[in-house]
Amino acid sequence: MSRPCRSVLYIPGSKERALEKARELPADAIIFDLEDAVAPEEKARARTLLSADLERGGFGNRLRIVRVNGLETPWGAADMLAFAAHRGVDAILVPKVNGPEDLDAVAGRVAKPLWAMLETAQGCLTPGPIAAHPRLEGLVMGTNDLARELGARFRADRLPLRAALGLCVLAARAEGKIIVDGVFNAFKDEAGLQAECEQGRDMGFDGKTLIHPAQLKIANAVFAPSEDEVALARRQIAAHAEALARGEGVAVVDGKIVENLHVATAKALIERAEAIAALAE
Repeated sequence: MSRPCRSVLYIPGSKERALEKARELPADAIIFDLEDAVAPEEKARARTLLSADLERGGFGNRLRIVRVNGLETPWGAADMLAFAAHRGVDAILVPKVNGPEDLDAVAGRVAKPLWAMLETAQGCLTPGPIAAHPRLEGLVMGTNDLARELGARFRADRLPLRAALGLCVLAARAEGKIIVDGVFNAFKDEAGLQAECEQGRDMGFDGKTLIHPAQLKIANAVFAPSEDEVALARRQIAAHAEALARGEGVAVVDGKIVENLHVATAKALIERAEAIAALAE
């Protein structure tokens, strides 16, 4: 199973205080951002600052991902050179990926695993070939840019984005890749964040990208199996094993059929809970 990515927090690469604070935050992963979160005149300084900060280490078990500027920009090539083999970096996040050829262009420049931002109509129409790229480890939904390109209006139910979100989840699952949902902009709206996290979880996302540390607690809770879910999974596994011992292929737990596929799901849920617990050790 892939490592937990319940909470994936964006941190601007130009903000020294935010970089320092990130070492203490309960995020499963951090996206150190050199793209949207950094003004053009700050790009070079941010690159140097972030490189030195990651070299210093101290981020524990958190997955360390650097979002570089695209190769079509004046800063992309230098970003990739700076982090191509950086020992403090786990992966490079490529913005605005429209197809696997965009990943090919970066793969030839860096030795790290790649992640892809799916934030354009073109990218969300063809997520399958992107997800199948041999260097790709994860996918990140860029729902703000996608909504802007679509001309979609904000709705709490995200109806205008559901087709794109669903296609991207399908692609990720078909290729066995991590996929995390887009950000929730109203960081003080806890009820709204809770609802959107639950929607993303129910759609199949592994976690959610976040813009503020105050959002971590909710994302971590929603995208982790609950105690009741773990307990039910254990009962399903035990009941099915007992049924097999009796020569039966099906068990019943709480009035519901339990077959092989339910056991596989239950085992995956327990493995996920154990992986999350291991992060805190």
